Amino acid sequence: MKLIFLGAPGAGKGTQAEKVSEYLNIPTISTGNIIREALKNGTEMGKKAKSYMDAGALVPDDVVIGIIQERLTQPDCENGFILDGFPRTIPQAEALDRMGIHIDRIIDIEVPDDTIAQRVSGRRVCAACGSSYHLDYKKPQVEGVCDRCQGALVQRKDDQPETVKERLAVYHEQTEPLKDYYAKSGKLVIVEGQERVEDTTALTIAAVKE
Repeated sequence: MKLIFLGAPGAGKGTQAEKVSEYLNIPTISTGNIIREALKNGTEMGKKAKSYMDAGALVPDDVVIGIIQERLTQPDCENGFILDGFPRTIPQAEALDRMGIHIDRIIDIEVPDDTIAQRVSGRRVCAACGSSYHLDYKKPQVEGVCDRCQGALVQRKDDQPETVKERLAVYHEQTEPLKDYYAKSGKLVIVEGQERVEDTTALTIAAVKE
């Protein structure tokens, strides 16, 4: 089965993609991961991406699409895959269509912006060992101190309220239009994100099995 996962940053899209990946035994293809992999392996497209990244520029669509194409030809994709983080825009979706790749279903994980802001801005990470906590859902035993190594808990820049608002604004402007784009194909399924991860997973797997 070939799937695309959509969802705003902080909606839990990546977690659900991983759960379905395990359930169906197919790889999750994250744009960031495969770009890093292409850089490490020194592929032709990886070298192109490196030239842009070294210059501090965004990797353009044609290079990202080339890296996606390289990745989808690998043997572990024969029985299907999950695209997580691609496409992000209508032009990328159109490029994917031009590749002739048949997508079976597009899963959109929907969570209100206010809930995302609360979830994300409440996250704290240990500066020493990387363990993660949450001010509401997973509190440390001692405020501001990691249970595991007693390191200081910090808020990542990506999790600060101002950054979260900026990322959500970009999502609504650039990526959310993909919902209408894919709704026309009749393959879009919307999953309402739940309070508990496992409840969202149950709904997501049910959507995949429809």
